[in-house]
Amino acid sequence: MKNLKKKLSLLGVASTGLLLLSGCVQTHIVDGVRVPTEAATQGLTYQILVKPMSSFVDLFANNMNLGYGWGIVLVTLIIRFLILPLGLNQAYKSTYMQEKTAYLAPVFEPLNARLKAATTPEERMAAQQALMKAQKDNGINMLSSLGCLPLLIQWPFFIALYNAAAYTPGISTATFFGINLGSSSIVITLIAGVFYFLQTWISTKSMTPEQKKTGLTMLIMSPVMIIIFSFMSPAGVALYWAVGGIVMVIQQIIITYIMKPRMRQKIEEEFKHNPPKMADLPKDVTPKSATQQGLKNLDAPYKKNNKGRNSGKQKRK
Repeated sequence: MKNLKKKLSLLGVASTGLLLLSGCVQTHIVDGVRVPTEAATQGLTYQILVKPMSSFVDLFANNMNLGYGWGIVLVTLIIRFLILPLGLNQAYKSTYMQEKTAYLAPVFEPLNARLKAATTPEERMAAQQALMKAQKDNGINMLSSLGCLPLLIQWPFFIALYNAAAYTPGISTATFFGINLGSSSIVITLIAGVFYFLQTWISTKSMTPEQKKTGLTMLIMSPVMIIIFSFMSPAGVALYWAVGGIVMVIQQIIITYIMKPRMRQKIEEEFKHNPPKMADLPKDVTPKSATQQGLKNLDAPYKKNNKGRNSGKQKRK
Protein backbone atom coordinates (compact mmCIF):
# COMPACT_ATOMS: atom_id res chain seq x y z
CA MET A 1 0.00 0.00 0.00
CA LYS A 2 2.86 2.38 0.86
CA ASN A 3 4.61 1.63 -2.44
CA LEU A 4 1.39 2.33 -4.32
CA LYS A 5 1.03 5.67 -2.58
CA LYS A 6 4.63 6.54 -3.49
CA LYS A 7 4.02 5.68 -7.13
CA LEU A 8 0.82 7.71 -7.27
CA SER A 9 2.52 10.67 -5.57
CA LEU A 10 5.39 10.64 -8.06
CA LEU A 11 2.98 10.28 -10.96
CA GLY A 12 1.04 13.24 -9.66
CA VAL A 13 4.18 15.38 -9.29
CA ALA A 14 5.45 14.45 -12.76
CA SER A 15 2.06 15.03 -14.36
CA THR A 16 1.73 18.38 -12.63
CA GLY A 17 5.18 19.36 -13.88
CA LEU A 18 4.27 18.47 -17.45
CA LEU A 19 1.01 20.37 -17.22
CA LEU A 20 2.82 23.43 -15.86
CA LEU A 21 5.39 23.27 -18.64
CA SER A 22 2.90 22.73 -21.43
CA GLY A 23 0.35 25.12 -19.97
CA CYS A 24 2.66 28.11 -19.66
CA VAL A 25 1.97 29.18 -23.25
CA GLN A 26 -1.50 28.92 -24.77
CA THR A 27 -1.46 27.41 -28.24
CA HIS A 28 -3.74 26.60 -31.18
CA ILE A 29 -3.46 24.63 -34.41
CA VAL A 30 -2.62 26.52 -37.62
CA ASP A 31 -2.20 24.48 -40.82
CA GLY A 32 -1.72 21.34 -38.78
CA VAL A 33 0.99 22.92 -36.61
CA ARG A 34 0.58 23.89 -32.93
CA VAL A 35 1.71 27.50 -32.42
CA PRO A 36 1.28 30.07 -29.62
CA THR A 37 -1.86 32.20 -29.78
CA GLU A 38 -1.59 35.93 -30.41
CA ALA A 39 -2.58 36.61 -26.81
CA ALA A 40 0.07 34.18 -25.54
CA THR A 41 2.85 35.91 -27.46
CA GLN A 42 1.97 39.12 -25.63
CA GLY A 43 1.89 37.40 -22.24
CA LEU A 44 4.48 37.85 -19.51
CA THR A 45 5.68 34.21 -19.57
CA TYR A 46 6.27 34.26 -23.32
CA GLN A 47 7.95 37.68 -23.36
CA ILE A 48 10.25 37.13 -20.37
CA LEU A 49 11.10 33.41 -20.70
CA VAL A 50 10.13 31.81 -23.99
CA LYS A 51 10.95 34.56 -26.48
CA PRO A 52 14.57 35.10 -25.28
CA MET A 53 15.17 31.35 -25.27
CA SER A 54 13.68 31.04 -28.78
CA SER A 55 16.02 33.80 -29.92
CA PHE A 56 18.91 31.88 -28.35
CA VAL A 57 17.93 28.78 -30.35
CA ASP A 58 17.58 30.91 -33.50
CA LEU A 59 21.11 32.24 -32.95
CA PHE A 60 22.57 28.77 -33.50
CA ALA A 61 19.95 27.55 -35.95
CA ASN A 62 19.84 30.50 -38.38
CA ASN A 63 22.66 32.92 -37.62
CA MET A 64 25.25 30.12 -37.41
CA ASN A 65 23.44 27.90 -39.93
CA LEU A 66 23.53 24.87 -37.63
CA GLY A 67 19.83 24.03 -37.90
CA TYR A 68 17.19 23.83 -35.20
CA GLY A 69 18.20 20.37 -34.02
CA TRP A 70 21.72 21.46 -33.12
CA GLY A 71 20.29 24.74 -31.83
CA ILE A 72 18.19 22.84 -29.26
CA VAL A 73 21.15 20.60 -28.36
CA LEU A 74 23.59 23.46 -27.80
CA VAL A 75 21.19 25.71 -25.91
CA THR A 76 20.13 22.82 -23.66
CA LEU A 77 23.76 21.92 -22.91
CA ILE A 78 24.70 25.53 -22.16
CA ILE A 79 21.77 26.08 -19.78
CA ARG A 80 22.16 22.70 -18.12
CA PHE A 81 25.87 23.17 -17.48
CA LEU A 82 25.28 26.68 -16.16
CA ILE A 83 22.86 25.41 -13.51
CA LEU A 84 24.82 22.19 -12.86
CA PRO A 85 26.61 23.67 -9.78
CA LEU A 86 23.20 24.36 -8.20
CA GLY A 87 22.13 20.78 -8.79
CA LEU A 88 25.38 19.42 -7.37
CA ASN A 89 25.11 21.67 -4.32
CA GLN A 90 21.59 20.46 -3.59
CA ALA A 91 22.65 16.85 -4.22
CA TYR A 92 25.56 17.27 -1.82
CA LYS A 93 23.33 18.44 1.02
CA SER A 94 20.73 15.70 0.60
CA THR A 95 23.33 12.96 0.01
CA TYR A 96 25.37 14.02 3.04
CA MET A 97 22.39 13.57 5.34
CA GLN A 98 21.49 10.24 3.72
CA GLU A 99 25.04 8.91 4.13
CA LYS A 100 25.25 10.17 7.70
CA THR A 101 21.93 8.51 8.53
CA ALA A 102 23.14 5.24 6.96
CA TYR A 103 26.36 5.41 9.01
CA LEU A 104 24.31 5.87 12.21
CA ALA A 105 21.97 2.98 11.41
CA PRO A 106 23.06 1.00 14.52
CA VAL A 107 21.97 3.94 16.67
CA PHE A 108 18.60 4.43 15.00
CA GLU A 109 17.58 0.81 14.29
CA PRO A 110 16.48 -0.04 17.88
CA LEU A 111 14.48 3.19 18.06
CA ASN A 112 12.83 2.56 14.69
CA ALA A 113 12.01 -0.98 15.81
CA ARG A 114 10.42 0.33 18.99
CA LEU A 115 8.47 2.88 16.94
CA LYS A 116 7.14 0.16 14.61
CA ALA A 117 6.23 -2.06 17.57
CA ALA A 118 4.37 0.70 19.42
CA THR A 119 0.76 -0.25 20.08
CA THR A 120 -0.50 2.85 21.87
CA PRO A 121 -0.27 6.60 21.16
CA GLU A 122 1.81 7.03 24.32
CA GLU A 123 4.35 4.42 23.22
CA ARG A 124 4.50 5.88 19.73
CA MET A 125 5.05 9.41 21.04
CA ALA A 126 7.80 8.27 23.43
CA ALA A 127 9.56 6.38 20.61
CA GLN A 128 9.28 9.35 18.25
CA GLN A 129 10.70 11.71 20.87
CA ALA A 130 13.59 9.34 21.56
CA LEU A 131 14.32 9.03 17.83
CA MET A 132 14.21 12.80 17.29
CA LYS A 133 16.52 13.33 20.26
CA ALA A 134 18.99 10.76 18.89
CA GLN A 135 18.94 12.44 15.48
CA LYS A 136 19.49 15.88 17.02
CA ASP A 137 22.31 14.64 19.26
CA ASN A 138 24.11 13.18 16.23
CA GLY A 139 23.59 16.16 13.91
CA ILE A 140 20.88 14.70 11.66
CA ASN A 141 18.52 17.27 10.16
CA MET A 142 16.88 16.14 6.91
CA LEU A 143 15.09 19.48 6.54
CA SER A 144 18.43 21.21 5.95
CA SER A 145 18.77 19.32 2.64
CA LEU A 146 15.36 20.33 1.30
CA GLY A 147 16.18 23.85 0.17
CA CYS A 148 13.88 25.15 -2.57
CA LEU A 149 16.15 27.90 -3.91
CA PRO A 150 18.05 25.73 -6.45
CA LEU A 151 14.77 24.36 -7.81
CA LEU A 152 13.20 27.82 -8.01
CA ILE A 153 16.22 29.12 -9.92
CA GLN A 154 16.22 26.17 -12.36
CA TRP A 155 12.48 26.08 -12.99
CA PRO A 156 12.22 29.22 -15.22
CA PHE A 157 15.02 27.86 -17.44
CA PHE A 158 13.20 24.54 -17.82
CA ILE A 159 9.94 26.31 -18.66
CA ALA A 160 11.69 28.49 -21.24
CA LEU A 161 13.59 25.56 -22.80
CA TYR A 162 10.53 23.35 -22.98
CA ASN A 163 8.34 25.97 -24.63
CA ALA A 164 11.14 27.19 -26.91
CA ALA A 165 11.71 23.63 -28.13
CA ALA A 166 7.97 23.14 -28.62
CA TYR A 167 6.87 26.44 -30.16
CA THR A 168 9.84 28.26 -31.74
CA PRO A 169 8.82 29.11 -35.34
CA GLY A 170 10.67 26.82 -37.70
CA ILE A 171 11.24 23.89 -35.32
CA SER A 172 7.97 22.18 -36.26
CA THR A 173 9.08 21.94 -39.91
CA ALA A 174 12.78 21.25 -39.26
CA THR A 175 14.53 17.89 -39.30
CA PHE A 176 17.44 16.52 -37.28
CA PHE A 177 19.29 13.54 -38.82
CA GLY A 178 16.17 12.88 -40.85
CA ILE A 179 13.81 13.08 -37.85
CA ASN A 180 10.91 15.53 -38.07
CA LEU A 181 11.16 17.72 -34.96
CA GLY A 182 7.48 18.65 -35.18
CA SER A 183 6.23 15.08 -34.69
CA SER A 184 6.83 12.48 -32.00
CA SER A 185 9.88 10.29 -32.54
CA ILE A 186 10.33 6.82 -31.07
CA VAL A 187 14.10 7.04 -31.73
CA ILE A 188 14.67 10.21 -29.69
CA THR A 189 12.22 8.94 -27.06
CA LEU A 190 14.28 5.76 -26.62
CA ILE A 191 17.49 7.78 -26.45
CA ALA A 192 16.01 9.95 -23.70
CA GLY A 193 14.83 6.84 -21.85
CA VAL A 194 18.27 5.20 -22.10
CA PHE A 195 20.04 8.19 -20.57
CA TYR A 196 17.57 8.54 -17.71
CA PHE A 197 17.67 4.80 -16.98
CA LEU A 198 21.48 4.99 -17.06
CA GLN A 199 21.39 7.84 -14.57
CA THR A 200 19.13 5.72 -12.33
CA TRP A 201 21.38 2.66 -12.63
CA ILE A 202 24.49 4.66 -11.71
CA SER A 203 22.72 6.14 -8.70
CA THR A 204 22.06 2.63 -7.32
CA LYS A 205 25.74 1.60 -7.49
CA SER A 206 26.62 3.34 -4.24
CA MET A 207 23.36 2.60 -2.41
CA THR A 208 23.09 0.32 0.59
CA PRO A 209 20.67 -2.64 0.31
CA GLU A 210 18.21 -0.77 2.54
CA GLN A 211 18.38 2.35 0.38
CA LYS A 212 17.82 0.29 -2.76
CA LYS A 213 14.83 -1.38 -1.17
CA THR A 214 13.12 1.88 -0.22
CA GLY A 215 14.14 4.11 -3.14
CA LEU A 216 14.40 1.94 -6.24
CA THR A 217 10.72 2.23 -7.17
CA MET A 218 10.85 6.00 -7.04
CA LEU A 219 14.04 6.06 -9.11
CA ILE A 220 12.59 3.83 -11.83
CA MET A 221 9.41 5.89 -12.13
CA SER A 222 11.36 8.98 -13.27
CA PRO A 223 12.75 7.51 -16.54
CA VAL A 224 9.44 5.77 -17.20
CA MET A 225 7.60 9.10 -17.04
CA ILE A 226 10.24 10.76 -19.26
CA ILE A 227 9.66 8.06 -21.90
CA ILE A 228 5.88 8.54 -21.75
CA PHE A 229 6.08 12.33 -21.95
CA SER A 230 8.73 12.26 -24.70
CA PHE A 231 6.58 10.00 -26.83
CA MET A 232 3.57 12.29 -26.30
CA SER A 233 5.57 15.42 -27.26
CA PRO A 234 7.12 16.68 -30.50
CA ALA A 235 10.61 15.38 -31.22
CA GLY A 236 12.03 18.85 -30.52
CA VAL A 237 10.87 18.56 -26.90
CA ALA A 238 12.06 14.94 -26.66
CA LEU A 239 15.46 16.09 -27.94
CA TYR A 240 15.60 18.64 -25.12
CA TRP A 241 14.93 15.86 -22.58
CA ALA A 242 17.44 13.52 -24.23
CA VAL A 243 20.22 16.12 -24.07
CA GLY A 244 19.21 16.96 -20.50
CA GLY A 245 19.58 13.25 -19.72
CA ILE A 246 23.23 13.38 -20.82
CA VAL A 247 23.90 16.12 -18.26
CA MET A 248 21.99 14.16 -15.62
CA VAL A 249 24.27 11.16 -16.23
CA ILE A 250 27.36 13.37 -15.85
CA GLN A 251 25.95 14.82 -12.63
CA GLN A 252 25.19 11.36 -11.27
CA ILE A 253 28.72 10.12 -12.09
CA ILE A 254 30.14 13.04 -10.09
CA ILE A 255 27.82 12.27 -7.16
CA THR A 256 28.38 8.49 -7.14
CA TYR A 257 32.07 8.14 -7.89
CA ILE A 258 33.55 11.41 -6.59
CA MET A 259 31.22 13.03 -4.10
CA LYS A 260 30.01 10.01 -2.10
CA PRO A 261 33.41 8.35 -1.44
CA ARG A 262 34.81 11.65 -0.16
CA MET A 263 31.66 12.23 1.86
CA ARG A 264 31.86 8.81 3.54
CA GLN A 265 35.49 9.41 4.42
CA LYS A 266 34.56 12.76 5.91
CA ILE A 267 31.78 11.20 8.00
CA GLU A 268 34.11 8.49 9.30
CA GLU A 269 36.67 11.10 10.33
CA GLU A 270 33.94 13.17 11.94
CA PHE A 271 32.71 10.35 14.17
CA LYS A 272 36.23 9.07 14.80
CA HIS A 273 36.94 12.21 16.81
CA ASN A 274 33.37 12.55 18.07
CA PRO A 275 31.84 9.07 18.53
CA PRO A 276 28.09 8.66 17.88
CA LYS A 277 25.87 9.30 20.88
CA MET A 278 23.94 6.15 21.65
CA ALA A 279 20.29 6.62 22.51
CA ASP A 280 18.38 5.12 25.42
CA LEU A 281 15.32 3.13 24.50
CA PRO A 282 12.12 4.86 25.63
CA LYS A 283 10.52 3.56 28.80
CA ASP A 284 7.13 1.89 28.74
CA VAL A 285 4.79 4.79 29.37
CA THR A 286 1.58 2.94 28.56
CA PRO A 287 -0.97 3.84 31.26
CA LYS A 288 -2.46 0.93 33.15
CA SER A 289 -6.10 0.21 32.48
CA ALA A 290 -8.81 1.18 34.94
CA THR A 291 -9.44 -2.48 35.73
CA GLN A 292 -5.79 -3.13 36.56
CA GLN A 293 -5.67 0.00 38.72
CA GLY A 294 -8.85 -1.05 40.50
CA LEU A 295 -7.51 -4.53 41.26
CA LYS A 296 -4.33 -2.96 42.57
CA ASN A 297 -6.35 -0.75 44.94
CA LEU A 298 -8.41 -3.72 46.10
CA ASP A 299 -5.28 -5.74 46.82
CA ALA A 300 -3.65 -2.99 48.87
CA PRO A 301 -5.52 -3.59 52.21
CA TYR A 302 -5.04 -7.34 51.89
CA LYS A 303 -1.31 -6.96 51.34
CA LYS A 304 -1.10 -4.56 54.28
CA ASN A 305 -2.94 -6.89 56.66
CA ASN A 306 -1.01 -9.88 55.42
CA LYS A 307 2.24 -8.05 56.08
CA GLY A 308 1.10 -7.24 59.62
CA ARG A 309 0.18 -10.86 60.36
CA ASN A 310 3.54 -12.14 59.18
CA SER A 311 5.41 -9.59 61.28
CA GLY A 312 3.41 -10.66 64.39
CA LYS A 313 4.25 -14.30 63.83
CA GLN A 314 7.92 -13.48 63.49
CA LYS A 315 7.88 -11.58 66.82
CA ARG A 316 6.24 -14.48 68.67
CA LYS A 317 8.93 -16.80 67.40
